[in-house]
Amino acid sequence: MSSPSNFKSAVLLSPKAQHTIETHSLPPLKPDEVGIKIEATAVNPVDWKMRDYDLFLPGYPAILGSDASGTITSLGSSVSNFSIGDRVFFQGILGTPQSSTFQQYCTMPSSLIAPIPSTTSFEAAAGISLATMAVAIAFYHTIGYGMAPPWSKSPSGSSVGRGKAIVILGGASSVGQYAVQLARLSGFEKVVTNSGTENIEMVKKLGADVVLDRKVSGVKEFADVIGETEVAFVFDAISSPATQRLGVEILQAVSRRSRDACLVTLHTVHPDHPDEEAVKLGREGDVKVEVRQVLGLGSQKDLSYLSEPLMKALGGEEGWIAKGAFVPNRVRVVEGGLEKLDEALELNKSGVSGVKVVVRPWDE
Repeated sequence: MSSPSNFKSAVLLSPKAQHTIETHSLPPLKPDEVGIKIEATAVNPVDWKMRDYDLFLPGYPAILGSDASGTITSLGSSVSNFSIGDRVFFQGILGTPQSSTFQQYCTMPSSLIAPIPSTTSFEAAAGISLATMAVAIAFYHTIGYGMAPPWSKSPSGSSVGRGKAIVILGGASSVGQYAVQLARLSGFEKVVTNSGTENIEMVKKLGADVVLDRKVSGVKEFADVIGETEVAFVFDAISSPATQRLGVEILQAVSRRSRDACLVTLHTVHPDHPDEEAVKLGREGDVKVEVRQVLGLGSQKDLSYLSEPLMKALGGEEGWIAKGAFVPNRVRVVEGGLEKLDEALELNKSGVSGVKVVVRPWDE
């Protein structure tokens, strides 16, 4: 098995354009890289935002996509921990065409991929890496909350949340589902979140103790279910202006039981900063709340200390996924391959509930 000399890639020729299917080839592998046949690639909000707002791209033509799974077809000269034919999942490298995922083949550093457990499909595995890495940065990096991760050798890693509550806004979102599970793996006594009523039971099964109806629950409802438990921080998996303000208000309402008033939000690409009203509210209230924003690019070298052990903890037959401690998002496959990529992007843009949108590049 080897990577072919030519294959299909979905290419953006200019800002805001629809994708064009072109024939591409891969450069020679670096010693630490593997060649991968992409079996499934997930769609994330960053993809259509890059297309629509001309962000993060060094120039055109450009290939997007940074969340995928596939089969190893070739090995760099120094790669010894993987074999040809291995099934793997990974977060592609934003702005690097040969390591982007809206195509049929790519190359990746072997340190940034992980084996797919035998019980997990390519489609389910494709949507794990990007969203999980965003949560890992929010929880375990100092630009986020900065607590010890559950894979840490520190004895507190899997019990750092003991005796504390965490509030996760948007528990049924792709990121929210992974946040609930990492919160449970971090040992939080009470995981409180919200979702649409159709997803409440699903989010509870992932490990949430309380799932409020997002349409009718406000600050009072969150404060009531938190009770006397100390709140470590609020993580906003949606990061809209409304949810950021809600997060600040929740922290201010329960501050008498919280030593840290910290709201961690996601970089939404457009806009590229936290909501100004939420920041103002946090600064001017009787209780000061710091609003922190994170961007989940696990391929950055300075994040390898998080991304590499995270992938090891997730993957393989002895990892969290195989043991049932971490469940991938449910998927919605858009049939038709790369030719239907823009349809998949529009589906994600219009809003989906509780599922990850996935495309199979080899579909016809």
